[in-house]
Amino acid sequence: MARLFGTDGVRGLANRDLTVELALKLAQAAAIVLGEDARKRGEKPKAVIGRDPRISGEFLAAAVAAGLASSGVDVLDAGMLPTPATAFLTADISADFGVMISASHNPAPDNGIKFFARGGHKLADAIEDQIEATMAGQMLAPVGGGVGHVTRFADAEDRYIVHLLKALPNRLDGLKIVVDCAHGAASGVSPQAFVDAGAQVIVIGAEPDGHNINLGYGSTHLSALQSAVLEHGADAGIAHDGDADRCLAVDHTGKIVDGDEIMAIMALSFKERGQLARNTLVATVMSNLGLKIAMRDAGIEMIETKVGDRYVLEEIRSGGYTLGGEQSGHIIFSRWATTGDGILTGLKLMAEVARTKKSLAELAGAMKILPQVLINVPGVDKTRVDTDDELQAAVAQAEAELHGTGRVLLRASGTEPLVRVMVEAADEGTAQSWADRIARVVEKRLAI
Repeated sequence: MARLFGTDGVRGLANRDLTVELALKLAQAAAIVLGEDARKRGEKPKAVIGRDPRISGEFLAAAVAAGLASSGVDVLDAGMLPTPATAFLTADISADFGVMISASHNPAPDNGIKFFARGGHKLADAIEDQIEATMAGQMLAPVGGGVGHVTRFADAEDRYIVHLLKALPNRLDGLKIVVDCAHGAASGVSPQAFVDAGAQVIVIGAEPDGHNINLGYGSTHLSALQSAVLEHGADAGIAHDGDADRCLAVDHTGKIVDGDEIMAIMALSFKERGQLARNTLVATVMSNLGLKIAMRDAGIEMIETKVGDRYVLEEIRSGGYTLGGEQSGHIIFSRWATTGDGILTGLKLMAEVARTKKSLAELAGAMKILPQVLINVPGVDKTRVDTDDELQAAVAQAEAELHGTGRVLLRASGTEPLVRVMVEAADEGTAQSWADRIARVVEKRLAI
């Protein structure tokens, strides 16, 4: 049977895959597993619930709250709030765990349930498996005073904004910034945080109606932000995704600044100010080779992990690092957050613009993005991608001819019979040529 938890919680089509019954049962099981330590202390467990503005989030949050309260957990309902805010509040009030109802950058009909452990950290796979196994057993059923309260977390947004502002090294006075909230969970918080930090703010994509999250706005649809930056003559634009754990940017010319470029800017800033722990940046294998070259030239070490912000987080925690992230805009500032935080990232990035008095375009110039070609090859035996001699020989030949000015990466899909061929090179034509050649070898050698 397929594992219930995916790479980032339990997701699916709301009311079809992700039902009220599943949400209730999942919450009851989580109450047993994640509330165990509190019960051992003779206390009621305490949990924070947040959600993005999808219409299905209303009934799913209600189901989760019912499952928790009926299992003896006191629930603080934070309402519509970004994922990183839910993680922060879980730690800030010393809750035993947190729950976020969101499907991030996915379309509105989808939804998801994600748990945070005490301290606001993502759950280890083993804990997720324990929750899933617990769903098949007997649930808790306290009576009388043993059931939990469900209380509105009245100052959730204010606590989070204060936290964000404390993380800033300097104000944003004099900057004109367009903020795109993707009609998502950032709509109430992000514009206010940027205004409180001193910026002149133009807001787009901040009218959530339950159905329009990520629709034509946000980090997956940057054309609206690019147009708004040019129209208003802004210094920069900041784009979030639906649950605001990502940030991408647009400079004053309308050019996109991706997660790799943001990491380069912040790593150089942290190094200059003595804040880059162990002189190291953590990124994934999918980050552009240009980032690695820029870090090497700046004397900064770079550790690469598997794709997924959870693996970046694991490496940051185990190594005690302060900065890491993904090309997609999940940027982690470990001193201030336990997960990717798009609002924090946007504020930190604009604070660097204000501090240096350089444009975002000039700061992003610290890294040169190498052309990157990605080809998906379907219908192949992905289990043999690392063992086929002819395929590995083709990869070795490509890397030898690229002479360190490019690279080849083969990745097996986690969910499909598909292999991803990614080639980076100094020019687009070379990258495309090698990607095509290697893709043909994958088709020939791994065909099912």
